[in-house]
Amino acid sequence: MCGIAGAIWTNPAVEVSADVLARMTEVLTHRGPDDFGAYTSALKTQAVAGTSPGVALGHRRLSIIDVAGGHQPMSNEDGSVWIVFNGEIYNHRDLRRRLEGAGHQFRTHSDTEAIVHLYEDEGLDFLQHLDGMFALAIWDARRRRLVIARDRLGKKPLYYRAESDRLLLASELKSLLEVPGIQRSMDPRALDEYFTLQYVPHPRTILRGFNKLAPAHYGVFQDGTFRTERYWQPDFNLEVERPLADAAAELRELLTRSVQARLEADVPLGAFLSGGVDSSLIVGLMQQLSRERVKTFSIGFPIASYDESQYARQVAERLGTDHHEFRVQPRAVEVLEKLVWHYDEPFADSSAIPTYYVSKLTREFVTVALTGDGGDELFAGYDRYQAVRLASYLDHLPRAVKSLLARPGNAGWGQDRPQRSLLRRLGRFSEALNFGPQRRYLEWVSMFNEARRAELYSDELIEQLPDHDPFEFLSDAFGEVNRRDPVTAASLVDLVTYLPCDLMTKVDIASMANSLECRAPMLDHRLVEFAAALPLRYKLHRGRGKRILKLAFPELLPDSVTRRPKMGFGVPLAQWFRGELRQYAHDVLLDERARARGYFRQGAVERLLTEHNTGAFDHGYRLWGLLVFELWHRCWLDGHNRAKLAETISAG
Repeated sequence: MCGIAGAIWTNPAVEVSADVLARMTEVLTHRGPDDFGAYTSALKTQAVAGTSPGVALGHRRLSIIDVAGGHQPMSNEDGSVWIVFNGEIYNHRDLRRRLEGAGHQFRTHSDTEAIVHLYEDEGLDFLQHLDGMFALAIWDARRRRLVIARDRLGKKPLYYRAESDRLLLASELKSLLEVPGIQRSMDPRALDEYFTLQYVPHPRTILRGFNKLAPAHYGVFQDGTFRTERYWQPDFNLEVERPLADAAAELRELLTRSVQARLEADVPLGAFLSGGVDSSLIVGLMQQLSRERVKTFSIGFPIASYDESQYARQVAERLGTDHHEFRVQPRAVEVLEKLVWHYDEPFADSSAIPTYYVSKLTREFVTVALTGDGGDELFAGYDRYQAVRLASYLDHLPRAVKSLLARPGNAGWGQDRPQRSLLRRLGRFSEALNFGPQRRYLEWVSMFNEARRAELYSDELIEQLPDHDPFEFLSDAFGEVNRRDPVTAASLVDLVTYLPCDLMTKVDIASMANSLECRAPMLDHRLVEFAAALPLRYKLHRGRGKRILKLAFPELLPDSVTRRPKMGFGVPLAQWFRGELRQYAHDVLLDERARARGYFRQGAVERLLTEHNTGAFDHGYRLWGLLVFELWHRCWLDGHNRAKLAETISAG
């Protein structure tokens, strides 16, 4: 796992010098503390041969496979193809045998070298043959083009800035900001999407002119132009009927093979263990496939409703793992400022905090950790899918009955209760019943729905917003699953929106901030294609999700795991904003600098704080989103506290 950065240019006025490239890669040191490498090629203009672009590629390495020989940037035999690569290719040994048979000479045992030779043989089709997680850039000197690409599910990030005569790329946005002369300005549309979804969805970023390469896409800069294309797009409308027992057997084979492939490492390896179905399955398979006791890691919190450690302990004892349990007292202010620096964009998923803590503590023992990410989206594990199913039944009721259930007064149910409480959920459920299925789902997953954003935004900000609907990101995804049942459609929409933009971003940044590689066996693309085609009844059954997972691996899941309620992985925001964060949030959100920006109606911000502090409403996650945004603005646009933050981060 690594950090990559680079550029290609056709105009000498926008050259990226070796010094600039060094700064671009240095700021990614946390992603790759073990090694640094650079490749540069000057812009050449020849009367006969024409212009050969200037190129700069930088790499920070976290050594996992072929520790001694995997230095990057790496080239083919004659130096005509160069690569910088972040990720792991799990089928690299099979590719190597095939490529050696075709006459290619390998100098290392690195998975990176297999990509170079595969590209030589297959051109842009090389991506179809890769099994793994990756973000990469390939300089092809013969064709005078730079190719960038990202894995199918968006496990590894890749940012870029495409200009008329230059392309910049990097694993993190902060790296691109090291290039001199680039103006930083916030994109109002991206801000609106952030306050709707709690993240900025691809391909935009919070800054104008900067983009995220979408999952399953590649880009090519050639002859001064840049284009992107999608290389993987399964038919999510396809549903395959087969006996449940046959499907369970195939699932068992696919997941076992996926876990086996992800056990390769030349450094210590372990797993996150929450005690839920997904992580327990992954750890159970790891233990079956390993000769030694698997190292497992979990964290516990002082508040019982947020503490899963007892379940993790039970699973670890049953499976016989070498379990490490950490008890932590999160210090919200301290870790929040670190996360603002690491995430580069406003990112309001507060579960980044426990993810950061478990990554930091796990890294003291191992360099690679397997996770259970993806199981909820693939096998209908989220509680909200139950709401989707119930609402789809209620849609068939007479309009008068449905209107009674959705009357405005019902929306206030449980607003003073914690976000996870049953009464609070019933209020949100009722509030959205008058919408159509797709818009209703947005209401349920949004941080600030349309009505609340209208109350929050100032007239000046509203005037800056383009004619757009932040729901477009989700509605486009719903368009790819328009022939599936409502629950399957919602889960597959989550797979291509929420999973890469929120969950994968959260895990990648929090883990790589601590130089820890995370691998997600559930997100093997063949397993994803298999699960997407399953009928809903194989996933959601008698009010519980993940039916087929439990059927396929009965020996790995104790009753305490299969019957326990889903807790999620979060922090007590409601308590924090009435306790340790109360004064801090007031000081930051009502500070003169925040007021002077003119983005929000100050009365609306004050009302959110007052209603939360008095217990009238639980606005914890909304206040968190506002707080993250303000601190992000100070760090990355104002420059306020940025030097201090950078110093804090580099000091650990």
